[in-house]
Amino acid sequence: MHYLDLERPSDIAKLADPELYLGKFADHLVILDEIQRLPDLFPVLRSLVDERRRAGEAFGQILILGSASPELLRQNSETLAGRISYLELCPFNLTELGSRDEEMDRHWVRGGYPDSFLATDDSASRQWCEDFIISYVERYLPQLGINAAPLLLRRLCSMVAHQQGATLNLSRMAGSLGIDGKTVRHYLDLLEGLYLVRSIPAWSRNAGKRLVKSPKVYWRDSDLLHSLAGIDDLEHLLGHPLCGHSWEGYCLEQIIPILPKGTNFSHYRTQAGAEIDLVLETSSGEVIAIEIKRTLSPKLSPAFLESAKTLQARGGISSRLEGIPILCQNPSPP
Repeated sequence: MHYLDLERPSDIAKLADPELYLGKFADHLVILDEIQRLPDLFPVLRSLVDERRRAGEAFGQILILGSASPELLRQNSETLAGRISYLELCPFNLTELGSRDEEMDRHWVRGGYPDSFLATDDSASRQWCEDFIISYVERYLPQLGINAAPLLLRRLCSMVAHQQGATLNLSRMAGSLGIDGKTVRHYLDLLEGLYLVRSIPAWSRNAGKRLVKSPKVYWRDSDLLHSLAGIDDLEHLLGHPLCGHSWEGYCLEQIIPILPKGTNFSHYRTQAGAEIDLVLETSSGEVIAIEIKRTLSPKLSPAFLESAKTLQARGGISSRLEGIPILCQNPSPP
């Protein structure tokens, strides 16, 4: 195994002639960390992969690590289609941590990034998160071509946090920030490409109803959300107006990353206000409707049941505080 960290100038210097240098490790697993720093390397990697294939190495030749999505990297790199497999490594999921109430509370408040979740106390966790945000606002985003002042980017991130789970209104955000809507859209796309923000598209089939067509936007990690909103600990969170929206985003991030491949997800909302937090459509065509509320006694409301019927959902799920779902088969009004 041979490891290169492309954040280190000495390792980047080794790749002045990448074909010559990497060609020496034909019998090694080559690990290239922070690949987004050197997107021009992709054409050489394709050539090396093909050469090692011809030598009999079918797979496991190069491990590429980075904090940018494949879509973002493709803007500046040559495709490795047919030669590469993508795996998204999310922060800790609740399924990896156990389902005890105190473990869930800590996970909800601190999020899933290891250094934050495993911090000695909430203060150390919050400091790590604040440093993380500063490094992205002042370092990574400018590397991706954003020339805006760090203060404006921080305001944008805070604005998204305070609108957690709301339908996206670009013109309102642009007016508050003093920039145009296309620029806001570009910034949000970059945040999504860095796996920081998740956009939930609106369900868009013809249902004979007037539907809201805007996506809903969430900070993916609850610790980032809480830090941007100035929330310090569980007690502060429970009394904060964002509590319900934070819980909703937290539950979504425990569900979406572990969905089977081929499962599409969206949200459903009519102009009259009826909504479903998460609509899952499996590869076989089944529809499952999920409502998320932070309560010990969740109930499926008539509006939810009617919406699930419109979607022809196979079942409806309402999440409980303990994380144990209630399944309502064949939902229909009582």
